[in-house]
Amino acid sequence: MPLISLLTDFGLRDPYVGILKGVIYTIAPQVQLMDLTHGIPPQDVAAARFALMTAYPYLPAGTIHLAVVDPGVGSNRRAIALQTAQGYLVGPDNGLFSGVLTFSPPLAAIQLNNPCYWRTPAPSFTFHGRDIFAPIAAHLANGIPLSELGDPIDPAELVRLDWPEPQPTPKGYHAVIQAVDHFGNCISNLPGHLLQGRSWSVWVKGTRIPAALTFADSAVGELIAVVGSSGWLEIAQNLGNASRTLGLNVADEIRVEWL
Repeated sequence: MPLISLLTDFGLRDPYVGILKGVIYTIAPQVQLMDLTHGIPPQDVAAARFALMTAYPYLPAGTIHLAVVDPGVGSNRRAIALQTAQGYLVGPDNGLFSGVLTFSPPLAAIQLNNPCYWRTPAPSFTFHGRDIFAPIAAHLANGIPLSELGDPIDPAELVRLDWPEPQPTPKGYHAVIQAVDHFGNCISNLPGHLLQGRSWSVWVKGTRIPAALTFADSAVGELIAVVGSSGWLEIAQNLGNASRTLGLNVADEIRVEWL
């Protein structure tokens, strides 16, 4: 039986994550569940997009990715399930999956409008994770074909988060911050391979930040720019919080300059 990964903004204080798991185990008692994260900031679809995109390549083929960060729950936003070459994506059609889809295009896309596979034909207006998404993930784990779960939709019509591409300049690149992690590292949208073979530094709000290979290449408290484990240029602070120190947040601009 495949693995179901769980990504939400539910946190761990309330019982919501446990409820999702209970619904899944009721339908597919032999399934394996993995908590990818429940620490996405509330309603932060962009953070969820980045987290899922970053983790996706490391999970086994066939994984069912259940992702519920859903500020539009109960509205006319679609509930969807997608099949990719690596498995399935289940959640709201709000751009959450758009990072994954840049490198793993959907093979099929379904609007989850067949109530036979919901937990109840009268789902809560505020908890589709419990009443629609978790049951669908469990039924997929049980081998129910995607085509039975609802009507097909055109993958080209899926909601995508508009995220700018890094822009080359005569002196380097302009980029933006696409995520800030738990440590305050500011992760840009500039792939590290664009920096290979060059000497460079980063300018952030009038501050020049030197390039380094690892955090230990700097003194405690020093700001550095590194290519992080996910392959993106990051701004970090050795034993500190670069986001807080620089006042640097998602969508803020940075500038890479060749030396």
